[in-house]
Amino acid sequence: MDRSSLLQLIQEQQLDPENTGFIGAETFAGLVHSHELPLDPAKLDMLVALAQSNEQGQVCYQELVDLISSKRSSSFKRAIANGQRALPRDGLLDEPGLGVYKRFVRYVAYEILPCEVDRRWYFYRHRSCPPPVFMASVTLAQIIVFLCYGARLNKWVLQTYHPEYMKSPLVYHPGHRARAWRFLTYMFMHVGLEQLGFNALLQLMIGVPLEMVHGLLRISLLYLAGVLAGSLTVSITDMRAPVVGGSGGVYALCSAHLANVVMNWAGMRCPYKLLRMVLALVCMSSEVGRAVWLRFSPPLPASGPQPSFMAHLAGAVVGVSMGLTILRSYEERLRDQCGWWVVLLAYGTFLLFAVFWNVFAYDLLGAHIPPPP
Repeated sequence: MDRSSLLQLIQEQQLDPENTGFIGAETFAGLVHSHELPLDPAKLDMLVALAQSNEQGQVCYQELVDLISSKRSSSFKRAIANGQRALPRDGLLDEPGLGVYKRFVRYVAYEILPCEVDRRWYFYRHRSCPPPVFMASVTLAQIIVFLCYGARLNKWVLQTYHPEYMKSPLVYHPGHRARAWRFLTYMFMHVGLEQLGFNALLQLMIGVPLEMVHGLLRISLLYLAGVLAGSLTVSITDMRAPVVGGSGGVYALCSAHLANVVMNWAGMRCPYKLLRMVLALVCMSSEVGRAVWLRFSPPLPASGPQPSFMAHLAGAVVGVSMGLTILRSYEERLRDQCGWWVVLLAYGTFLLFAVFWNVFAYDLLGAHIPPPP
C-alpha cells in the first residue's frame, strides 16, 4: 500500500471525526495492525515516541503525513528527541543476522549520525538506489585526468613544474580569470600523485558515507561550494598564484564532519574517535604545511608562482559554516532554518565581493601577475 492509499484509509476510518488536527496514536497503531499495513518498524517506533511527547498521547495529522512520507520537520525532530528514552527497540548494534551491505549501512550510520533515533531511522529507510554517485564520479574523473596528464608529461610527482602543465584549460591561473569555468575545473588537476592520493582517500572515506546519509544534492553543494570558495579566496589573498587540486572541496567535507563530531562528542559511537580525530587533524595540517612549503620554497626551478595553499583554508571555513549547518540538519528542511539563510547570505556576499574584486581590483591595484601560459 502506497502513501496515498494509506492516507485515504485514515480518512475513511474517520480517525479525526472532530477535525481537531490530531489522531490518537493507539488508534492509528490498531489500524496498522488490523489492516496489516506494511509500515516500517522504525516508523512505528517514531510514532510511539511522538505520541509520548504529547500530553494527550496524540499525533498531529500533518506530522503523521510527514512520517509516512519520510519527511521530518524540526518540530518532529524535537518531539522524537523528547520521547527518545521511551523507544522500546534495542540499538542497531544488537541487530542479528545482517548481510554485508546492511552491516556497512549500520557502520555508516554510527560513523555519521550522533543520535540513536536518527541512526535507526536511517538504517531502516536506507535504499541502495540511487548509490552515492557524486563523490565516486568526482574521484574517478580526477584519477582519469591525472593519468592522462601523467602519461602526456611523463611526470607523476610535482607536475606543476612541467612547462606544459599550466597550459591545461582546467587549471585556474590569474591570467585566465575571464574563463570562469576554471574557478571550478581546477579541482580535476593535482600537483602530483601524493596530493591526488590524499584527496581521493578522504573523498571516499568521508565523502561517500556523508553522501549516503545526507544525499547527493546536499553533499555536492557543500563540495562545490568549498571548491569555488577556494579559487575565489586565492584570487583575493594570493593574486599571483594559480590553483590546482580538489582540496577546497575535500577540506569542506572533512572540517564539517570533524566539527559535527566534536559538537556531538557524547552521542557519536564511532570506535577510537579521539585517535582518529587526532590523526585526521595531523594529516590535514601536514597537507596544508606541504602546500605552504611548495608555494614559498619550491624544490625545483619554476617558470612562475606555484599553486596557493589558501584553497585549503577557504574550504575549511566553508565546512565549519555551511557544512556544519547541513550535517546538523539530517532529515530536516534547510529552508525552514534561520541559520541556513544566514550562511547563504554570508556566502552570497562573499561571492559578490569576489566577483567585483576579480573584475576591478587587479587593474586598480596594479597587480603584477605572471603572463598566462
